[in-house]
Amino acid sequence: MTIPGVLVISAYIAAQMLSDVLSLKIAWVAGFSIDVGTFTYPFTFTLRDLVHKLLGRPAARTVIVAAGAINLVMAALFAFAAWLPADPAWPLQREFAAVLSPVWRIVVASIIAELFSELVDTEVYHLWVTRITRRFQWARVLVSNSISIPLDSLIFCWGAFGGVFPIATVWSIFWANVLVKGAVTLVSLPGIYLVREG
Repeated sequence: MTIPGVLVISAYIAAQMLSDVLSLKIAWVAGFSIDVGTFTYPFTFTLRDLVHKLLGRPAARTVIVAAGAINLVMAALFAFAAWLPADPAWPLQREFAAVLSPVWRIVVASIIAELFSELVDTEVYHLWVTRITRRFQWARVLVSNSISIPLDSLIFCWGAFGGVFPIATVWSIFWANVLVKGAVTLVSLPGIYLVREG
């Protein structure tokens, strides 16, 4: 594997992990309820496209599944750390547990949404490259993300927050997710040109 391949895979896994941790906070931004992971997660779609471009569809699928497994292990380790009794001299046990103990419903919804939407993104990207054209690399990213972003947001928002928050809040989180992810897609779009086709 090439150094660019290692770097892209590392960045993809890191963005996935950071997004899952940040999704534990719901913020109020510009009149929308939004999980903070929305600000980092959209980069994973373009990073996944880079993995696909460099290493092919099987590698992209493998990295997606590996990221899901890593996020599950991360959540389990946070739960274990919160469960362990604190040293009496360390005063932050309650705060640690409150912030980093996984909310399993959010973890599961997030991992399912990531797996499903990223695998769909992979197939759309692959169809574009094999059936339409290898030119216009920006278009393959835009088309694959325009399908996977709403799909990811729908699965995550309703899986994590449906029945917990009022319906209007869940839709607010959904639309904020779609808008922010769409904006980040546009910002990250030129990133597809950072590596050469594998």
